[in-house]
Amino acid sequence: MTTSTRLGPAAVSAVLLLAVTGCVAGEDSGGGSGSDGASVELRLDWAYYNPESLVIREQGWLEDELADQDVTVSWLQSLGSNKANENLRAGAVDFGSTAGTPALLARANGTELRTVSVYSQPEWSAIVVPADSDIDSVAELAGRQVAATRGTDPYFFLLQALREAGLDAADVSVVNLQHPDGRTALERGQVDAWAGLDPYTAQTELEAGSRLVYRNLDFNSYGFLNVSEEFLDAHPELVQTVVDAYERARAWILDHPDEAVDILAEAAGVSTEVAERQLLDRTRLDISPVPGDEHRAVLERVAPLLVAERQVPDEESVTEALDTLFAPEFATAAADR
Repeated sequence: MTTSTRLGPAAVSAVLLLAVTGCVAGEDSGGGSGSDGASVELRLDWAYYNPESLVIREQGWLEDELADQDVTVSWLQSLGSNKANENLRAGAVDFGSTAGTPALLARANGTELRTVSVYSQPEWSAIVVPADSDIDSVAELAGRQVAATRGTDPYFFLLQALREAGLDAADVSVVNLQHPDGRTALERGQVDAWAGLDPYTAQTELEAGSRLVYRNLDFNSYGFLNVSEEFLDAHPELVQTVVDAYERARAWILDHPDEAVDILAEAAGVSTEVAERQLLDRTRLDISPVPGDEHRAVLERVAPLLVAERQVPDEESVTEALDTLFAPEFATAAADR
């Protein structure tokens, strides 16, 4: 493998500081929900990994529909599931889009969120190595530096892949970087591998020749649209409005794939080819939006890993989170319209 500069503790801290600063600077400002009789601000996130959010935001459907009501709409970018969960926990958004496993993790750790819709079944996670790497399997990651964003689906994808190969997180050195910074570290040779997320995975694959050495659709959890319980209890009618918009966006993308690719490419600042690989090749939208047994089954497979890796307080907290995470009635109503 090509000789490269490794990230020592000080360098990692510096990169993390830059990542956090960049995330804050790149995000829109949010607001707060009003009380009864006062104006209400509907605060949603948008993310490159959530194509429906990009379309709804671009088309202005919610703003148009709520224009004659005392509701304003604001948008905040999430750069990863960890950021979406942080924003929900802090009360910066009412709706946050995550992968399924991070939603379960957040609820098990006390974040009062509910999953009201499933927006995609993506293959958004893979283990990526530089073009000239001598690594060809997960087993060969032992003793290596692997970039990953803790609290996101690629991180849990990495943990599952390591376990399948007879390893665990202690057998590698996990460098905690936000997704785009992980890609940069990989391309600069500062880490040996990266648990990647699209569109950055597709970008480094197509533009830098990086290789996907491990893929497994079963280790990717679905895309979950989550809402804070406080907002759900106070404004169920607005929750339904948002879920209806998501169903409208799903149908629109399936009917207008080329236009959806252009929206993703412009929002993410990537080429059309990269956007096509993410949206058309590695994302399924023709799925049921109703969170249910098939989604729970995916999370049940990951739950023991969360306990073993001490990501949650105990097994009981995960079980309770599984039992209370889904609020399927909104997606059921939207799908029946």
